[in-house]
Amino acid sequence: MSAKTVLPAVAMTAVSMVLTLAVVVMWLGAAVPWPVAVVVGLGIDGGWLATLAYERRLAAQGDHSRTVTAVGWLFGLLATAVLVVHALTADHAVGAWLAVAWLPVAAKALWLVHGLWERTALTPTALGAIRGIQQEARDEAAVARARLRAEAATEETRLTAVTEAGARVARVQAKTAQTLAGAWSTLETARIGEDTGRALTCVTGRVTPHDTPRWELPVWGLMEPLAGRSLEAGPALTDDALDVVVDEIRRSEDPALSYREMAARFRAAGHSASEVRLRAAWKRVV
Repeated sequence: MSAKTVLPAVAMTAVSMVLTLAVVVMWLGAAVPWPVAVVVGLGIDGGWLATLAYERRLAAQGDHSRTVTAVGWLFGLLATAVLVVHALTADHAVGAWLAVAWLPVAAKALWLVHGLWERTALTPTALGAIRGIQQEARDEAAVARARLRAEAATEETRLTAVTEAGARVARVQAKTAQTLAGAWSTLETARIGEDTGRALTCVTGRVTPHDTPRWELPVWGLMEPLAGRSLEAGPALTDDALDVVVDEIRRSEDPALSYREMAARFRAAGHSASEVRLRAAWKRVV
């Protein structure tokens, strides 16, 4: 990279110095002896070359002098002024001479660019480390993007699965509720039918000829908690006492209570009896 910046500056400097010397010799050769014109041209080029060499020496030492830089630019502007004045006073080819009058200033600008490159240049080791750091950062960014995309895809799949499972559960629940509603509707129709009790009594009459039970099908509805029910069972009742209590509870309302209503009120009142004894007492009093 150093050769790419220094070679154009060296070439431009050599061309501008030769051009300056030639212009000075052609311009002053008619007025003074040509050796004098050569000395004048070499003086301009020599001063420019000397300040350039000194400026490069300071740059190699990591130093900088504004005075040397100003003197170098002064010689460069002097050479440019000589070329411009010659182009303006020439009898022919004015445009051609003006077209090359900027070469000294261009040479100084190229040396300035080369100096800036030297102050910011890095060693191959540092450049390799920088490339490694940049590559590592690109790799980490790519891995992070891939991880985020994978997590997003996984979350989308999970949400889809949960949604589908919820939809299946809802369909099953709806179907089950529909089936239960149909079953309970059938039971309700059978319970409130006029011939239901008579048909059931007709069937059981041969089994229990002296005891005709009251048949009731289960009722589908809300269950109310039994308020005031004691957690501690009361004393066991005898069969006679149990019959008296069941009969009183059964006849506490008109019409008489059903077995389920009686049993609920019996236990709510704090009485204690097994289901078998309670049904036996119910049959006796009915």
